[in-house]
Amino acid sequence: MTHSTLPNGDAKALGFDPDRLAQISPAMQAYVDNKRVPNLVTMVVRKGQVVHLHACGVMDFESGKPVKPGTLFRLYSNTKPMAGVATMILYEQGLLTPDDPVDKFLPEMANLRVQLPNGLTEPASRNITIRDCLTNTTSFSTPATIPLSYRDQYRDALETLGWSKSENFRPYPINSRDRAAAMAQIPLADHPGKQFVYHMGFSILGAVLEAASGQSMGQFFKEQIFDPLGMVDSDFYVPAGSLDRFPTCYMPRDNDGKVELVVQEAVESSEKNIGPKVNFGVGGDNGGVLSTITDYARLGQMLLNGGELDGARILGRKSVDLMLANHTGDMLIPMTGQGFHFGLGAAVYHGQDGKPQIRSPGTYGWGGAAGTTYFADPKEELMGLCFTQVMQAGVMPNNNYQETFQRMVYQSLV
Repeated sequence: MTHSTLPNGDAKALGFDPDRLAQISPAMQAYVDNKRVPNLVTMVVRKGQVVHLHACGVMDFESGKPVKPGTLFRLYSNTKPMAGVATMILYEQGLLTPDDPVDKFLPEMANLRVQLPNGLTEPASRNITIRDCLTNTTSFSTPATIPLSYRDQYRDALETLGWSKSENFRPYPINSRDRAAAMAQIPLADHPGKQFVYHMGFSILGAVLEAASGQSMGQFFKEQIFDPLGMVDSDFYVPAGSLDRFPTCYMPRDNDGKVELVVQEAVESSEKNIGPKVNFGVGGDNGGVLSTITDYARLGQMLLNGGELDGARILGRKSVDLMLANHTGDMLIPMTGQGFHFGLGAAVYHGQDGKPQIRSPGTYGWGGAAGTTYFADPKEELMGLCFTQVMQAGVMPNNNYQETFQRMVYQSLV
């Protein structure tokens, strides 16, 4: 299939107040003008038609080259919904189920142990499942929560993962199977299903999906998701000839009491540019997928359509329903607070507890560490996307561009 963006639509005919919708662009420009972010690309889609697409800011402060809708963004955890889609594709093909234990595909993940408060370990009460990986309920430890004693006890595994460094430090990146093997050596923080520990299960999910499919996730995503959907600009690494569309990534730093953006990752030294091309992080490891906002909108619209876009059916309708169902019960999702559950790769707002939000119950989506985010509201047949490239963007004072964008999208509806 050849590339195509989603079709443009008439905002008024699609239920928007055009004057209110037009206020989004200058509001986003204000965040760029104040250097709270280097750039912002925003997009609003209703009933499959684009009513707003705006780019402001620069690829990097040095060159001042403007960003465009074709700019390639590091998605980081915005890759997670793609991981859910990939899992559902393999589920439909009969190659796995959400409740399969991961050691069915990765024998090294068998016989995991759990760290006890007294420093001893005990066998895990059950095996980690694919569902645990997708819902962040594996109970794996994180680099921030591992006991200090691990740095000697599990030094080789930690250095393989890049969680600890020494003179013989093995350079990042590593492939998904090496990552899974190293993680299997480290005790869990609790028994599977007992703790919501963000991201860690996705670090082994890629290895599971590769073992089940017999392909690298780079190849699988291309053949099963990107090519059928016409997402021609999406890849885990910068496509040939596209380096001029890949921006610098920034992060806020305190400089004599003033918070300013500094370079977090330069284009020239990025692993996304120089490789080696072995790290297909389906949860966003080391940046995850690179994509444009218009490409990502095609993935999002496919899900809103119940698994199909422009004649390309990626998933059955009930598989999408399963992906977005409540897989975490009443477990609190720390990043969202009350009112949300986690599906297979995305958070869903159910609104049953916590404060009301401007979004409709059933709205789902997720964000990425470098400042990308998207939401999809099935009730309103609405999707909003907001992309920039700033790690730890919330450290910058008053940097609430995501909340402002979402509010302005909804207040434009009539």
